[in-house]
Order: sequence, then structure tokens, then C-alpha cells
Amino acid sequence: MFPSPGGMRSGPSSVQAAAQAGLPHAEVPGDLRARVERVLADEPVHRDPAVRWSRTADESEGRFGLGRFLWPHRYRLAMALLLVAAETVALQLGPVLTQIGVDHGIVAGDRSVLVTAALAYAGLLAVAAAAAAARTAFTGRLGERLLERLRVRTFEHMQRQQMDFYTTERAGVLLTRMTSDIEALSVLFNEGVVNFALQGLTLAVITVLLFNYDPLLALVTLAAAVPATVASSMWFRRRAAADYRNVRDRIGDLLGNLQESLAGIRVIAAHDRRNVSVAEHRRVVNRHRDANLRASRANSLYGPGSEAIGIATQAVLLGVGGAMTASGRITVGELAAYLLFLTAFFAPVQALVQLYNSYQQGGAAIAKLRELFDTRPSVTDRPDAATLAPVRGEIDLDGVSFSYRDGSPVLHDVSLHVSPGETVALVGETGAGKSTIARLIARLYDPTQGAVRIDGRDLRDVTITSLRSQIGVVSQEPFLFAGTVRDNVGFARPGASDAELLAALDAVGMGEVAERLGGLDGAVHERGATLSAGERQLLALARTFVSEPRVLVLDEATSNLDLRSEAQIEQALDVMLRGRTAVIVAHRLATARRADRIAVVDAGRIVEIGSHRELVEAGGRYATMFAMWESHAATDDAIR
Repeated sequence: MFPSPGGMRSGPSSVQAAAQAGLPHAEVPGDLRARVERVLADEPVHRDPAVRWSRTADESEGRFGLGRFLWPHRYRLAMALLLVAAETVALQLGPVLTQIGVDHGIVAGDRSVLVTAALAYAGLLAVAAAAAAARTAFTGRLGERLLERLRVRTFEHMQRQQMDFYTTERAGVLLTRMTSDIEALSVLFNEGVVNFALQGLTLAVITVLLFNYDPLLALVTLAAAVPATVASSMWFRRRAAADYRNVRDRIGDLLGNLQESLAGIRVIAAHDRRNVSVAEHRRVVNRHRDANLRASRANSLYGPGSEAIGIATQAVLLGVGGAMTASGRITVGELAAYLLFLTAFFAPVQALVQLYNSYQQGGAAIAKLRELFDTRPSVTDRPDAATLAPVRGEIDLDGVSFSYRDGSPVLHDVSLHVSPGETVALVGETGAGKSTIARLIARLYDPTQGAVRIDGRDLRDVTITSLRSQIGVVSQEPFLFAGTVRDNVGFARPGASDAELLAALDAVGMGEVAERLGGLDGAVHERGATLSAGERQLLALARTFVSEPRVLVLDEATSNLDLRSEAQIEQALDVMLRGRTAVIVAHRLATARRADRIAVVDAGRIVEIGSHRELVEAGGRYATMFAMWESHAATDDAIR
């Protein structure tokens, strides 16, 4: 615990207060603690995962598809299929035993044959049940391994993407890829693939047995069932593929709207627009409902239609088979077996209908995931990229032009030299291209033309990891993770000691605030919601300070702060900038004045560059901006 200020004695600790209240350590009653310990005793050991992440995707995995994804697990799938075969054969020998029991037991009056057939039937059921249990457990474990790999692969691929990807993609849509799309594949993996093989093998076995009993009756059965079933299935395939793709799109819209509403809840509440937000969400939900209803209408026609085909085929078989039995072509037992086989024939058909429904949903999810995996990051390591040695901090932009994905140019032939240890401020109107220059220096993007160099090395010729480890970036709106102060300050350098983290907090003037939060173990809520804008920025600066970068890129780090918070940030920057090269995107000229040189950016070009005094004396664009800033500052002072 931290000592109380002013030498005052603090009250009892939580443990002391618990003891006075008759509670054990950690304020947990003894019986509850015992129950918790029993639960923990049964909890399996979860080892830390071995992380082998790479900036480049494993090309051996190829284009994402169900077959390619399952291929590495082909031997496990083969084992599952063997269990399926054992289960299918055991189940489909039942009608054969029924035929033997009827013809050679009941009709012939031989009770021993009937008892033997019944016992054999019971034994086959036991074998089928055991095979089904083993198959279900085996495929369940395999399915979970596949889903684990797919979730990790999806997350890894998202981590490889650069800023332009997240600029164009909505967060809710990306969440859909990780949630509902993978859940749709979960049904396909755990219930679909092996079950599809089970039902398909069942159909094949039954068809062979039907022809074995009587080829003519088998042909009549197939002629009555197959054409109508194939025609309805082809219709359902075309209709369902489009419907389920539409469903997946609507799920993405739904999650996207939900995520945006939750992220913007403060703005919604401040403007009292909750009714508008609810109305918009209702419209999105209605579109999702309509897409599901359209898909379910197709399924409601296909399912009962297939069942009607089965009933009609049974009627045809009963009429034709009865006539053949009366003429002596087949026996009563064979007709009974035939009818049982026909029932068993349409059971897989009905199951395949439901599986096809799952397959369509899974197929739509596969298409969405394939589209995601086909997206290549715009900034990657070249095959011959070298590790960047410790840098002095010399930065050069040589004829740099840049366009975002929409193709409109943002920078035009920008050239800039920053000496080692120098601080250069970029100023200009909103949209002039200042932040884009900062992002190019951090290699969040690559220039469309020209080159960005550090110590004479083109950034595209060095590995991203070796570059980013020497560049610290602080943005206008720093992001804080839900966790502790330690988690956030040590994020860029997990191996930093507590002493180093505390020193970084003190260096940026955040020591007292961190102590108020509870020290390094103090809680930081999601996005730092319980901290002020200045405190969030100071924590972000401390995080960057701990990483000990050689080059600092500050993107309007003080633009949203009050004067007191700005003063704190400026003091922290004085400590951080010592001995480092820095490029500062400055919204306020008070920050720009502290820089060694100032570059004025206008319409994607650097139109002026020099020290504050030089630019004011030149009487150009910066001098006009500074005069306006002084005028506003004087007005504010007069009002105060």
C-alpha cells in the first residue's frame, strides 16, 4: 500500500477490517472458499499457448475452402469414416435379419431362427450404438480443434492487416466473421461433414441391398423417388445459396449497428437520440428478420416436399411389391424388408435435407471468410527485408506522394529532412496532410511514389518489427485497454520491471494519478472511461516512454486538452524528447513554437519550413496563422 499523504495514519486495511468483521482472508466466507477450491481442483490446467505469429500468411494453406481446410486432418477424418461405416452396416443389416426372421422363422414355424434373428438384431443395435458414441466423441473433439484453428487463423489474419483495412471495414462486420460465421461452420464441422458421410453411405448401402433383393423393384423405387428429389434439390440449392448469403450480410449489418451504437452511446445520450437509435436498430433487425424468413420459406417448401415424395414412393412400392408378392416373385419377408429399407432410404434423404440447410449456411460463411482471407495487407515485409540496426534518428522524405484507397491524392511530391535529435512540428489546416506524413514515417502506410528513409534506409527495405521497435507513436485519441495500469504502461515492452514502469509514470507526471488509481495494479476501465483526457494521454505517453524509442511521432497529442492538461503534457514531452528525433503534428501553435523547426503543410505540400522566428519574420502562411492565434489568445485573456 502507498503511505497516506501528510503523514496521517491510514485506517485499517481490507484484511484487518475483514478480521474485525469475523471474515477470513480476502473477505470470502469459509464455506464459499471451500466450494471455490473444490471447483478449482477440477479445473483443467490451461498452459500458456505457444505463439508462432508471422507477418506473412502461410501460403501452404492456400485459398480458404472447406476441402483445403480439412485436408491436414484427413487421417482423423478417415478414422471417423471407419466408425461411420461400422455404424451404417450394423444398422442396415436389421431389415435383412427381419426378412430372415419372417421367412425362415414365422412363415416356416421355426422359433429358433426367430430367436436367433432377434438376438442378432439386438447385438447389431448395441454395436451401432457403441460405434455412434465413439464417432460422436471423436468428431466432437476434431470439430473443436478445427474451430480453434480457424478462430486463431482469422484473428491472425486480422492482425496482419494495416490501417487502411480497418478504415474501410466496420468493426461489427469483422466481429461477424469471428462469431456468427465461425459458429455456422461449427454446426457444419460438428454435425455436418461426418453426418453427411453417414447418410450418404447409408443411401449407398440401402441401394445395393435393394438391387440385391430384386432389380426390377429397385428400379421402380428409384424411378419414383430420384427424379423428383433431384429436381427439388436443384431448386433448393439455387434458392438457398442466395438466401443464406443475404442472411450473413444482414447479420454483419446487425452486429455493426450494435457495435456502433454501444461505442457512441455517450453521443446518443448527450443529444437525446436514443429513440432514433432504437428506430434505426429496429430497421436493421427487421431486414435481418426478413432475410431469415425468406430462407425459412424455401426450407419449408423443400422439407415437406421431400417427405411427400417419400410417402408417394412408399405407396408405389406397396402396390407394385404387393402384386409381385402375390405372383410369387418375392416373399412376404422380402417385401417387409423392402418396406423397411425404403423407410431407411428416405430417413437419410430427410437428414440430408437438413444437412444441406446447414451446408448452405456454412457455405455462405465460408464465402465470407474466403473473402476476408483473400484480403492482403497493404504494408508487408519484403522477402529480403533486413533488420534495422539501432538508428540515430535521421529522417528523409524524398519526393513522397500518397493516395488512400479511394485514389484521391493526399500528398504531392513532399520532401523533408529531419536531423538526428531534431524536433520538427507539422502545422496547417485540417485535411492538409499532416497526419498522413506522420503515418508514413511510422510506416502505417507506404508512399504511392517516392521514399521514406531513416538513417538512409528505405523503410520498405527493413522489417516492420525492427522499425516499430524504435519508433514511438502517440495519437490524438490514445487507446487504453481494460485491465490495470501495469497492463497499459507495459504494453509496448512486456519485460519492463515495476521500477521502470513507475519511473516512466513519474517522468510524465502521472505518478500521483497512478497512486490514486491503486498503483500499478490499479484498474483501468475500457478505453480509460474513468480517466480524464489528459490522464489518458499521460498514460499513453508513459507507455511510449517505457518502450525507449529513438524516434517519436506525436499526432496532435495535445489538441483535445485544456490548458492545464496541455501544460502537463508539454512538461512530459520535454522529458521524452530529450535526445530523440521527433515529428509532431501540432494543432496548437504553442506546441509548434517549442520545436526546432516548423513545416507548414497546405493541400498536401510543404509550403514553408524554418524556425518559429524565421517563419514569423518571413511574413508568409505561418506568420498569418500565428497572428490569428495571438489575436485569439489575447481575446481569451481579456475575457478571463
